[in-house]
Amino acid sequence: MLTRTAKSPIEHVIIIVKENHGFDNYFGTFPGANGDAKLASAPNPPASDPSHTHESWLIRHTTAAKLQYHEADIPDYFAYARQFTLCDNYFTAVAGPSTPNHLMLITADSPVIDKPHTYRGKPQQTFDLPSLPGELERAGLTWAAYTTGYPFDLITNLGRRNQKKQSAFAQDAADGTLPNVSWIYGPRGLDEHPLANVTDGMRWTSGLVDAVARGPLWPKCAIFITWDDWGGWLDHVDPPQLETWTDGSQFFPGGRVGCLAISPYAKRGYISKAQHTHVSLIRFCEDTFGLPHLNERDAASDGMVDCFDFSAAPNLSPPSTTAAPATRTGSKPTASRKRKAGPAKRPKRKPASKVDASIFTSFSGCT
Repeated sequence: MLTRTAKSPIEHVIIIVKENHGFDNYFGTFPGANGDAKLASAPNPPASDPSHTHESWLIRHTTAAKLQYHEADIPDYFAYARQFTLCDNYFTAVAGPSTPNHLMLITADSPVIDKPHTYRGKPQQTFDLPSLPGELERAGLTWAAYTTGYPFDLITNLGRRNQKKQSAFAQDAADGTLPNVSWIYGPRGLDEHPLANVTDGMRWTSGLVDAVARGPLWPKCAIFITWDDWGGWLDHVDPPQLETWTDGSQFFPGGRVGCLAISPYAKRGYISKAQHTHVSLIRFCEDTFGLPHLNERDAASDGMVDCFDFSAAPNLSPPSTTAAPATRTGSKPTASRKRKAGPAKRPKRKPASKVDASIFTSFSGCT
């Protein structure tokens, strides 16, 4: 496990946040994962936006949508899971909708369990919370949010600082100018939030991953792809109850969602069975850059440790979205993926091209 005195080979962390899909809903049919593969097929795009409030989460076993997508709908995500690490015991941070979970992904805390009174455009309600961006700044490190405001404008000390257009991300990756930590959110229609087409949203995400992998920073990067909340879809795994809300109901963590760890140092063909939450991504950044903890929650969280092997030479092969299905070994790396220690040669690849910014549309919030 990395400690604050250990030097990590990771210099850039990219957190890609998509919307409203639980683990069984997306990865329930993935070979070797702890998924329910017997749910009915979901239409693409979704026919409705299932209720995913805290109240709905509490009665999910009787009211949640019992549907799932398949590899044909999200082939790139399945390809990444075969090549890198898929977490099948990863939970959202709050048993509720998007906003409290977005706050957790930045501050390891949330004063709300449902969406606040106002949260789109210029919110009237903001929260004075210590944040990972604040700790990065104090350490002389850099960060950026590729968004049109939400959710960073909900945090008093962050507002709209260090915010960039989503269309700038791929070019920054190609140019090698990404900050130490980046958060990027899908534009409206490509965020996978129902009623958005999930295949279109996946293609947008794989475009970001490809831009990083083909850029000069790939050897020093860790990319995480996750989904902000449970989305109102039934999942057969219930989270542990570690914290309760003021009324005694479940607060932390929330419903199970997928998380993909993609990096030259990520374990290949691996399914992580360790218990993770959104706060684990905060802890990963703290351990990677030697930052102090924000609160007791991130101090007690794991740091995605089992998803990486920093003792082995990095595998610099870029992600492929056309990988053939491989034999799975449960929670262990595929044997054929192991590399001998020694200098790693980076494969030659075509230079990155300019990104068509027309695919990046506005994004002003989510539920």
